[in-house]
Amino acid sequence: MQLRFVGCGDAFGSGGRGNTCFHVTGERVNFLIDCGASTLPALKRLRIARNDIDLVLITHFHGDHFAGLPFLLLDAQFSRRSRPLLIAGPEGIETRLKQVMEALFENSSGTKQRFDLSIVALKPEQTISFGDVKVTPFPVVHGESGGPFLAYRIEAEGRSLAYSADTEWTETLIPLARDADLFVAEAYTYDRIVKNHLSLNTLEAHLPEIRPKRLILTHMGDDMLERLDRLAHTAADDGMAIEF
Repeated sequence: MQLRFVGCGDAFGSGGRGNTCFHVTGERVNFLIDCGASTLPALKRLRIARNDIDLVLITHFHGDHFAGLPFLLLDAQFSRRSRPLLIAGPEGIETRLKQVMEALFENSSGTKQRFDLSIVALKPEQTISFGDVKVTPFPVVHGESGGPFLAYRIEAEGRSLAYSADTEWTETLIPLARDADLFVAEAYTYDRIVKNHLSLNTLEAHLPEIRPKRLILTHMGDDMLERLDRLAHTAADDGMAIEF
């Protein structure tokens, strides 16, 4: 299994990094986790075959995690995609997708795709399988607007991947990522507490309870990026590929 960081930045492009999008592939799986506004050009820059992607999992509806979907869908339409595509995310995703499609490209939400498009709303702590990808959503804490907010534990091809999404500390992160083969966790700040976000110091305090086999930090702000050469953990970078 491989995870490639198509984009690992925060909402403000700190460090010149792209919005959140991870590409996960294996022998039988090919999917995205989140699809921020900069996703399509990043996929093209990395020469990732968009039409081979079967599934897009969305954690919440902020633009740096969600606003790339209209571009991805229009690209699929104009590149004559024929492979089915499934988009899954928090409750309300079908309505939110129509709204952002219309905001960015008027009348685009009513266009009949050349391919079969399915949209599925996920409920917290209800496991669902999409082919060989088993997904368990966990509720997380990231404010009032742009939700519901979900983190994901994903099982595929004998491997486990956990992603915290954007969140302040919440106890649900423990079952989410406990003993996971790979835990991708937000570390927006180093030690400063910012509401609705996770600091590295807070995360480190709970790592003995979580016990991930491998940890990679993402969604880092400027004060984290200034410390990259001094961190005790692996930090994501745009384009980085991880085997797990």
